[in-house]
Amino acid sequence: MSKNDIKIALIGNPNTGKTSLFNQLTGLNQKVGNYPGVTVDKKLGKSKLSATQNAIITDLPGTYSINPTSLDESIVLKTLLKKDIKESPDVILVVADVENLKRNLLLFSQIKDLEIPTVLAINMVDQMTRKGISIDLSLLKKELNTEVVLISARKNEGIKEVKEAIIRCHVAAKASPLCGINSKIDPDYFENLKKISPNYSLYELWLMVTQNNYPDTITKEEKEKLLAFKQDVPKLKKYQHKETIYRYQEINKILKKTYIVDKSKAKDLRSRLDKIFTHKIFGYAIFFVILLIIFQSIFDIASVPMDFIDGIFAELSNFTRNSLPEGVFTDLLSEGIIPGIGGVVIFIPQIAILFLFVAILEETGYMSRVVFLMDKIMRRFGMNGKSVIPLISGTACAIPAIMATRTISSWKERLITILVTPFTTCSARLPVYAILIALIIPDTKILGFLNLQGLVLLLLYALGFASAILGAYILNKTLKIKSRSFFVVEMPNYKLPSFKNVFYEVVEKTKAFVFGAGKIILALSVILWFLASNGGDEFKNAEQTVIAKVENQNLNQEEIQQRIASTKLEKSYIGMLGKSIEPAIKPLGYDWKIGIALITSFAAREVFVGTLATIYSVQADDEDTTTIKQKMASEINPDTGKKRFNFPVGMSLMVFYAFAMQCMATLAIVKRETKTWKWPLIQLFGMAFLAYVSSLLTYQILS
Repeated sequence: MSKNDIKIALIGNPNTGKTSLFNQLTGLNQKVGNYPGVTVDKKLGKSKLSATQNAIITDLPGTYSINPTSLDESIVLKTLLKKDIKESPDVILVVADVENLKRNLLLFSQIKDLEIPTVLAINMVDQMTRKGISIDLSLLKKELNTEVVLISARKNEGIKEVKEAIIRCHVAAKASPLCGINSKIDPDYFENLKKISPNYSLYELWLMVTQNNYPDTITKEEKEKLLAFKQDVPKLKKYQHKETIYRYQEINKILKKTYIVDKSKAKDLRSRLDKIFTHKIFGYAIFFVILLIIFQSIFDIASVPMDFIDGIFAELSNFTRNSLPEGVFTDLLSEGIIPGIGGVVIFIPQIAILFLFVAILEETGYMSRVVFLMDKIMRRFGMNGKSVIPLISGTACAIPAIMATRTISSWKERLITILVTPFTTCSARLPVYAILIALIIPDTKILGFLNLQGLVLLLLYALGFASAILGAYILNKTLKIKSRSFFVVEMPNYKLPSFKNVFYEVVEKTKAFVFGAGKIILALSVILWFLASNGGDEFKNAEQTVIAKVENQNLNQEEIQQRIASTKLEKSYIGMLGKSIEPAIKPLGYDWKIGIALITSFAAREVFVGTLATIYSVQADDEDTTTIKQKMASEINPDTGKKRFNFPVGMSLMVFYAFAMQCMATLAIVKRETKTWKWPLIQLFGMAFLAYVSSLLTYQILS
């Protein structure tokens, strides 16, 4: 970041189009990190405001005010109170929705009183005519005493004007408060508060008192004086209440002069659609049909690119083995790294399709209707309607889903949601399900158009969700924690999804999945290859042992080499590890190779496929170009002479992964959110026991 770059904080209420504006300003010039010391996503982007001026934009979490009620909202307050020259924003860009301007201006008025240069971008102005809205822009600028720009982030309208307004605002570098709360509430009280420090605006000092949030730059003496103002709690609450009333009075005065709504011109399509999508019967039916379409698409659309990618990596592994000089490095590439990475890359089409549908549902505003619809069900099982957001987010990844529980105010409901969220089928389970379904479920159509494999995948997702609901019910009856909460959700307007927003969302999440899983798999592939390529005396003498055994058998050279490779693998370090746990997993239908994959997939579930790809590649011959799916399909159980991955084993494995807590990162985040190892350990052993018993019953019944 250059010293001359303008630091911009992008702030707004949820559903105001803040993300769309961020994407328009930054394009693909974005990166995602975490706020210092807090596991919450922070999106940063670079924007070219003019030929000579660049900006660094931080997209802050959506908030209704800077009086935080959740961890996400507290981040906004902490960012605004920072006095660090490297992190504190030079300009605040507030995004408001043209239809909800009154509510949005509450947040704007608070930020304006911090006396930081502020630009107000009123979004969705393409809806003004249809909604019968008109704005006197020049008068609104004068009344708010700030730069105001009308934009349509979805249609890329007004973006140039936003950039110009930011530059003007930054050059002026002066800002005055909008409301001036001191004179209307208690002049003497606020005059004494202002005397505490000349380094902060009056409203900054007021926020420190009311929100108990102090910047690092405040002195010990100043903090002690501020703490004295907190002694009279009833007075504080009274003044906070008065502040909100006064702000809305000022906002109403301004909007009365500048903002007109002709209700006779407004066309209310939204209410008519809501009656359908939130209907007590049709609402659930529509949601089920949407899920059915998603999972049909995951198999029907993704099958061609997946087969192509699978073949490419098999060819690449064989090409590397035959083209490079024989040695450790060649073996590592052809038998370890390439098959391991291929075991993840193959699933990019399915992951991308899943994220595509989720992004579209969020963009259209339908996801909020699902949250509202499911609230009635959630309450019966000890959760809040807001619990649906983590459960749905869990279809992508349990880690951000668990962090999303911070919006739930009741500790009991939040804890229950944290503990059951890992049951929902995340994208890491998708590779395991996809390859097992492809092996044991025929690719046939039901009723002429429904793919049987897609239906099985839908049932697995339903099993995960049902398990979460049942687990929540049991926890609600057993946890002796008293709490009560209320559910409030905003219903955004319906809108056509922005291609750019959906594209960025799919690219970012798919990239995060691939690189996140890729790092783990690359490291594990190297370790697995080493363990599978080395061993004790029995490993080193495997060739002589096999040749002695087959001396009187009529085997060709290829068959002898295959037996040598299999014996070496079995006598390697990894074979010894697998053999040691085989007695425990044999009743489930698993052999030692699958056992190794179960252990390594504790790092991340999707490693299961990469592990088997590495193991089978180590025992492959020099001309082997078969794909991982073909290798798994041809694997034979020596005890029965039948396929290893048959229907009972495949179903047993899918049930195991439906319930098992196979994710170290999730356990770590549960510990962080609950601030104790008690709950993650209960989660780990409870889910492991359920997974073992369920997969055991599944295999024994189906066998």
